[in-house]
Amino acid sequence: MAKIVVLGAGISGHTAAAHIRRKLGRKHEVVVVSPSEYYQWIPSNIWVGVGRMTPDQVRFKLKPLYERWGIRFEQARATSIHPEGGDFSNKPYLSIEYTNSSNRGETANIDYDYLINATGPKLNFEAIEGLGPAAFTHSVCSCDHASQTWEALKVCITRMENGESLKFLIGTGHPGATCQGAAFEYALNLANEIKSKGLMHKAELIWITNEYEIGDFGMGGAFIKRGGYITSTKVFAESILAEYNIRWIKRAGVTMVEKGLVHYETLDGEKHTQDFDFAMLIPSFAGVGMKAYNKSGEDISAILFAPSGFMKVDADYSAKPFEEWSINDWPSVYQNPVFKNIFATGIAFAPPHQISKPMKSPNGTLITPAPPRTGMPSGVTGKIVALNIVDLVNNGQTNFRHKASMGKMGAACIVSAGFGLFSGQAATMTVFPIVPDWEKYPQWGRDLSYTVGEIGLAGHWIKLLLHYLFLHKAKGYPFWWLLPE
Repeated sequence: MAKIVVLGAGISGHTAAAHIRRKLGRKHEVVVVSPSEYYQWIPSNIWVGVGRMTPDQVRFKLKPLYERWGIRFEQARATSIHPEGGDFSNKPYLSIEYTNSSNRGETANIDYDYLINATGPKLNFEAIEGLGPAAFTHSVCSCDHASQTWEALKVCITRMENGESLKFLIGTGHPGATCQGAAFEYALNLANEIKSKGLMHKAELIWITNEYEIGDFGMGGAFIKRGGYITSTKVFAESILAEYNIRWIKRAGVTMVEKGLVHYETLDGEKHTQDFDFAMLIPSFAGVGMKAYNKSGEDISAILFAPSGFMKVDADYSAKPFEEWSINDWPSVYQNPVFKNIFATGIAFAPPHQISKPMKSPNGTLITPAPPRTGMPSGVTGKIVALNIVDLVNNGQTNFRHKASMGKMGAACIVSAGFGLFSGQAATMTVFPIVPDWEKYPQWGRDLSYTVGEIGLAGHWIKLLLHYLFLHKAKGYPFWWLLPE
């Protein structure tokens, strides 16, 4: 009997656990450890943040589903990994701390044969003074954050209805933040919400980003086919912002936030401030802070984790110059190179380097988006790791059949810009591959047959349809496995 432990129940971890349970017989044990009792479809948090959906429309409780599937669920967070075993067990094990209300703070150990680290990120608000819901800015990174953001937005709408003019600042809240797409989508939905109430004359909307050019999205930008023409994502994204009357500040790294005031540095080394009445700024991501210890109790965290806290996998982590970066640097099976029974998927794996070219100000501040690994890449990596572990359990097969490098993987992104069934629209973009391959596609870095972008009502319908399809999939409804990741 094999025991597989999955850390995290987000898109990547939940996908991995579902496929392992479906493929392996009940004689094998599957355990999911997650600090939250909920699964949440994070892409729809945008709509929660503008009051178009409630938290319960984008999430559901995990325990009843896992009981039906025969998965053991522990509502807890992992604090340390002991890959060589130790006092608790000769087998590898991890230490957890419970987060549910009944035994919060209590600790336990769980042994494993295979471990999947799919924790996702720590939302690193504290990296910037004054950033986050506990301070002066808002977030849509979780259901709870998005719900709080909507409550704050309602107050702003009332103020504008009473005659005040307000400034809304949306974007990235750290010089190295990722998830520009989520912030971009929120900016468009915010603009649409204000416009629908006839209040645009009372609102100034500002987009602030660490991107070198608008439309970089942490993947170095792209050239896309649109309406039969080839254009850049810079032009594509700027035209959308202009359509929604949103002005932008680019090449900006937020360094501190005070009440109603953001401090930021630009790539030219200049320091600036921007005042605001409402701000939704995405934080940087970091590893969740797990430690690792060997059998003697010595700290071996540096063997398992990169300095960022994300887990090392089969990637090239040598500090090569930007000009020597290659798609071959990126992992394909997401296996730790030292402890072969440990894998990391989704945001939890450490990327070998950025996709966008690193840019530093004269002051030495790195102002460059981190690589995106959310959404489709998270689901795909969760699935291929699950299938490879199934092969290991059933056949002892170490020549993995299932691979998914971001240098050979495509992705689709649908950025909603409104919610109404007949009045909403969305910007739809696909890229292939995610990491540009300049050797195979020397002119554009990507295959333009699959790298396209459009905006319109049809994209919004697709976005809304995918909301329901992916929740159908996550809830394990009939034929869920037939839906792609």
